[in-house]
Amino acid sequence: MSYQPLKGQKALVTGASSGIGAGVALSLAQAGADVVINYASSAAGAEKVVKEITALGRQALAIKADVSKEDEVAAMFKQMISAWGTIHILVNNAGLQQDAAFVDMTLEQWNKVIGINLTGMFLCSSLAVKEFVRRGMQPELSRAMGKIICMSSVHETIPWAGHVNYASSKGGVKLFMQSLAQELAPQKIRINSIGPGAIQTPINRSAWETPEALSSLLTLIPYGRIGLPEDIGKATVWLASDDSDYVSGQTIFVDGGMTLYPEFARGG
Repeated sequence: MSYQPLKGQKALVTGASSGIGAGVALSLAQAGADVVINYASSAAGAEKVVKEITALGRQALAIKADVSKEDEVAAMFKQMISAWGTIHILVNNAGLQQDAAFVDMTLEQWNKVIGINLTGMFLCSSLAVKEFVRRGMQPELSRAMGKIICMSSVHETIPWAGHVNYASSKGGVKLFMQSLAQELAPQKIRINSIGPGAIQTPINRSAWETPEALSSLLTLIPYGRIGLPEDIGKATVWLASDDSDYVSGQTIFVDGGMTLYPEFARGG
């Protein structure tokens, strides 16, 4: 039997029909959790992840919701709690990019990215925290009352020209997470973030698909390889488990050293 630090716990992963979210959902299930797979559009992708999780002997549910819409988030939480009774782990993973030069960026592009990437975290975290407090401690399952992991980015600290809306959303995630962690730590609710670097997923296929593109990308990654969804999944399991019980309010960068300003390794 593999190590299952999350056995008996109920998790919700937003934006989990593909990419990092799917990898995280599978890692949580391998660690013993039952997992809700939230998706916005790809029902087929979500059902594929559900099948992979149920094949592991865990429970899984696919629930459609746009995390930027309060009524849809409320309906998702209601369905999850009706089915499974509670939630122990929330992974705020849903996110998107709508890139443009700043002089061309529209208010719609700004609002869409902030709405999903930042407001979505507020809406989901709000309902998760209310449920943690309602339920109270379950020491047989976890030393914490509840755990929230926010999927941030190296761009919570690295500026990104041409992506002002995205970088602003991730900068917001940093202080959203830290302020929430500070407020809720006395109630034994732990909030942390993961800051992925370049991860091989469909959303950034153009950055790694050709040898030329990959070679260019690797100049930004001192460790010399692109990340995989399971790299993020393993970090998420650790942050959701009692192994990290004394960790709160932190961003763990899983980036192969991208935040080390690698251009300075060659001068500066």
